Amino acid sequence: MVVALRYVWPLLLCSPCLLIQIPEELMEPPVITEQSPRRLVVFPTDDISLKCEASGKPEVQFRWTKDGVHFKPKEELGVTVHQSPHSGSFTITGNNSNFAQRFQGIYRCFASNKLGTAMSHEIQLMAEGAPKWPKETVKPVEVEEGESVILPCHPPPSAEPLRIYWMNSKILHIKQDERVTMGQNGNLYFANVLTSDNHSDYICHAHFPGTRTIIQKEPIDLRVKASDSHLVALQGQPLVLECIAEGFPTPTIQWLRPSGPMPADRVTYQNHNKTLQLLNVGEEDDGEYRCLCPLSRGEQAAPYWLRQPQSHLYGPGETARLDCQVQGRPQPEVTWRINGIPVEELAKDQKYQIQRGALILSNVQPSDTMVTQCEARNRHGLLLANAYIYVVQLPAKILTSDNQTYMAVEGSTAYLLCKAFGAPVPSVQWLDEEGMTVLQDERFFPYANGTLGIRDLQANDTGRYFCQAANDQNNVTIVANLQVKDATQITQGPRSAIEKKGSRVTFTCQASFDPSLQRSITWRGDGRDLQELGDSDKYFIEDGHLVIRSLDYSDQGNYSCVASTELDVVESRAQLLVVGSPGPVPQLELSDLHLLKQSQVRLSWSPAEDHNAPIEKYDIEFEDKEMAPEKWYSLGKVPGNQTSTTLKLSPYVHYTFRVTAINKYGPGEPSPASETVVTPEAAPEKNPVDVKGEGNETNNMVITWKPLRWMDWNAPQVQYRVQWRPQGTRGTWQEQIVSDPFLVVSNTSTFVPYEIKVQAVNSQGKGPEPQVTIGYSGEDYPQVSPEVEGVQILNSSTVLVRWWPVDLAQVKGHLRGYNVRPGVKRKEKHSKRHVHKGHVVVPANTTSVILGGLRPYSFYHLEVQAFNGRGLGPASDFPFSTPEGVPGHPEALHLECQSDTSLLLHWQPPLSHNGVLTGYVLSYHPCACSGGREAGVTWWGRALARPLCGKEAPWPCLVSRREGTPDFGNISAMAGENYSVISWVPKEGQCNFRFHIRFKALGEEKGGAYLAQYVSYNQSSYTQWDLQPDTDYEIHLLRERELLHRMVVKTNGTGRVRLPAAGFATEGWFIGFVSALVLLLLILLIFCFIKRSKGGKYSVKDKEDTQVDSEARPMKDETFGEYSDNEEKAFGSSQPSLNGDIKPLGSDDSLADYGGSVDVQFNEDGSFIGQYSGKKEKEAAGGNDSSGATSPINPAVTLE
Repeated sequence: MVVALRYVWPLLLCSPCLLIQIPEELMEPPVITEQSPRRLVVFPTDDISLKCEASGKPEVQFRWTKDGVHFKPKEELGVTVHQSPHSGSFTITGNNSNFAQRFQGIYRCFASNKLGTAMSHEIQLMAEGAPKWPKETVKPVEVEEGESVILPCHPPPSAEPLRIYWMNSKILHIKQDERVTMGQNGNLYFANVLTSDNHSDYICHAHFPGTRTIIQKEPIDLRVKASDSHLVALQGQPLVLECIAEGFPTPTIQWLRPSGPMPADRVTYQNHNKTLQLLNVGEEDDGEYRCLCPLSRGEQAAPYWLRQPQSHLYGPGETARLDCQVQGRPQPEVTWRINGIPVEELAKDQKYQIQRGALILSNVQPSDTMVTQCEARNRHGLLLANAYIYVVQLPAKILTSDNQTYMAVEGSTAYLLCKAFGAPVPSVQWLDEEGMTVLQDERFFPYANGTLGIRDLQANDTGRYFCQAANDQNNVTIVANLQVKDATQITQGPRSAIEKKGSRVTFTCQASFDPSLQRSITWRGDGRDLQELGDSDKYFIEDGHLVIRSLDYSDQGNYSCVASTELDVVESRAQLLVVGSPGPVPQLELSDLHLLKQSQVRLSWSPAEDHNAPIEKYDIEFEDKEMAPEKWYSLGKVPGNQTSTTLKLSPYVHYTFRVTAINKYGPGEPSPASETVVTPEAAPEKNPVDVKGEGNETNNMVITWKPLRWMDWNAPQVQYRVQWRPQGTRGTWQEQIVSDPFLVVSNTSTFVPYEIKVQAVNSQGKGPEPQVTIGYSGEDYPQVSPEVEGVQILNSSTVLVRWWPVDLAQVKGHLRGYNVRPGVKRKEKHSKRHVHKGHVVVPANTTSVILGGLRPYSFYHLEVQAFNGRGLGPASDFPFSTPEGVPGHPEALHLECQSDTSLLLHWQPPLSHNGVLTGYVLSYHPCACSGGREAGVTWWGRALARPLCGKEAPWPCLVSRREGTPDFGNISAMAGENYSVISWVPKEGQCNFRFHIRFKALGEEKGGAYLAQYVSYNQSSYTQWDLQPDTDYEIHLLRERELLHRMVVKTNGTGRVRLPAAGFATEGWFIGFVSALVLLLLILLIFCFIKRSKGGKYSVKDKEDTQVDSEARPMKDETFGEYSDNEEKAFGSSQPSLNGDIKPLGSDDSLADYGGSVDVQFNEDGSFIGQYSGKKEKEAAGGNDSSGATSPINPAVTLE
């Protein structure tokens, strides 16, 4: 048998007597097991049953007493005695009102056998008939208004509690409140009566549940006389107030003045505080005086047990002690009985004694076996307890099973049972396997009932323990086996967390268990078990993890991980706080509405839920449903610890308020809207702002301003009073009242200053005196051009321009700045001025600017213009030129491998010459290339335009010589009836070479082979004709004697055919002759084309006109920023070979071919920087000839 101590040990610490079971072979004293209640009320027609049942061995005998006199139920008429064993109960039948009265009284049952007598408590039998209200004459109750009154009920007495109701003649309940109340005794109390209480049908109804009867009292007539309830006292005279109270305990009187303290120097109390006398009454004594009667009723209590006597077994010679300690108020009287007989009636030579409520018997013997009764009573009730003293002589016996196994975990407390029985009571000791007492270890402790406790269990406590019980007759021993298991431990418990609403949280729990025990890990939230719900993904529990999704504020609380076995339970807790923005403010209240006349109101609100983050502030907003519905404006914010504020409002606004709480997680939901309040109208308190006077024509002035917000109108409508006059005059103000936020003043002089005032006006008056603003009438175009001081060349593309300030009187308006425009022009005979699309704008206080991004080696004419709000003035013209610059890099450099020792290079001229192009510099060198299975030599090459170290072209990589087998990428062969086509993809960077292609018909030893002439690798395909139909051919690609590739192809058709003998058209000499003739004709055509090109005319003017028309676009005066020109195609020319002579090249590069554009930015000092980019035009290839004239600016040069 194995016992898990976790569940058993609380039962082991009870009193030893409760664990004693008398062996069956012994006799048993009588014990009352069932009896009737102390009070038994019977009604007519009810059967009367008195119960008394008891156990004992030998069988008990019963007897009854009624009112202290012996009562024999068997001899009474109508009484039936129960004949079952262990029962002395009887039943009285045939009950009626007279019959029941005869059996009324106090009954007591006695159960006896040879060991003693047990006694029941007193059973009071009460017979009650049908209730009747005694006849009485009810007189009217007359009182004055304001007096107190009691309407009595006085129902007939009953043994059972009654239910009292007060109703009127219409069976309607009398309404009760704090003024009218029914007392516990059934009376109806009026604290003070009103004239509305004047009724003649106050009826008391009494409900008797035992007889299921309701009876009513005669109606009471309450008559209330109207009177003045205020007491008037004459000034200077004494005032006497009297207060008489009734009740038990005797009440004490206290006087109170709610409106202030009593005047101690003029107040005296008489007649035990029942009378208050106030001397020399004055106006300051006016008010209310109250009489208070605090109740100080003492607590009463029926008897209750402090220590109840218990039955016990004793051996011969022992001392028996039965304690009977009770409490109650008043203090109960305690009496002892032995076998139902009061100790006062027993012989004096008995060896018992009573000390402090305890019954003590010394040196007991078997003849002293008895049943005692302790009885305590006061006027509120009675207590009775039976306890026997059983003196026997028995050998020691252990009732606990032998060889029982107990399991517990380390660190806990184990309880090993050893329930012994015997007379005298045997002594119990515990021994270890070596026969030594275990009590030498302080962790071992015994209980009086024989149980051994072991605290702070250790693993080495596992083993066998022996319980030995002995008395003067014998000793017995049992074995208890203890197994100590590993304690369950949580190695990683959940950690407290603070998470935002809507997020998720994960709790982790890891635990270690004893491997021999069944284990489980469960989760609890605020004391309730958590489980995954089938239709909800709120909780996810797996492998010691608890995941809570979509957190809400209701999810916060304490979460615990419970790791348990059948022996122990450990728990680790963590707290979850869900934080977020505050909840809505629940309620708003407006007060101090009388302050609306001063445009103020007090707003109060209830604090919002902070959701675990302190509220930092409250935002107060308002809405005007008349002027701006569903649009809320902020009135300000108040600290988070404040829940009310006085608001300063604007006149004539329909205010509806709401309040929003804000914490560190943001604002919460706004509160419900408050009631609407309207402030009275008033004159404007503000005037318009941003008043300006500017002309849009040369002879007018437009006055504008920012209109007032509707909340500043202070009335349903608002207008504006506009005043103006010339500045510096003392003349009369001209004025006009308008509704729109502008006014046009006509017939003014050009650019004249005016004083302007704009004032708000409504139906209640004018706004405050407005400030004077200076405005100007319309401007005209500037009449003067800036004088250019000079242009300083900084580099080939950047210049510094300086000019003298203009005369402000000639500007005819506010000088806004200067417009600087660089223009490009040609120096050729038919040159035409190009309009440059770029310009730079500088502020009025700046007289210099750096222009960048210009085209090198170009002529420019510079225009500088002053401008105002009207537009640009006349331009100044200043020419300058830029020096030569670095040319751009050659375009499209390509390298082609001709053979193992030669390369062919192709390139295009640079897009930007930036001067006279004199030639190209070619550079190349070999370098090692990585990758590939074949070795070779890689060449890098580049070209530079001269002079002045132009920009480098990209470095292409080319393999000029490669060893090993060439790569025929994607080589394939297809066949027709008498031909076959072989195709391949030449690999980039592979040098060109020649090879043979041989076709040989399969199955033929001799003949049938076709050997092609040399085929070039770069030609990528070859076609072989004159093949036999439906024949398989083996194809070989041969370089000298090296086989490069092999493949097989089959021609189409139905069979081989005999080809006719070859004619002269297929002979090699004929094919060579025709090829030479075609080549000669081609050379002649090329030569004629070159001659025609040299002698032809070139219309420069037509070309330029076409370009000007396509490029010249109008420029908006106010367009600044980035500009781009169309790129021109580079001229085409023949390119020389690296190992040939370089022929002289001409350049028609001219400054007139380039335009410019500007990208404007401000420097830190406020100046502008323009960045220009050039425009390219087409160039013509022409050997030594050039379409441009030879000049110092555009010379013809050759590259040597």
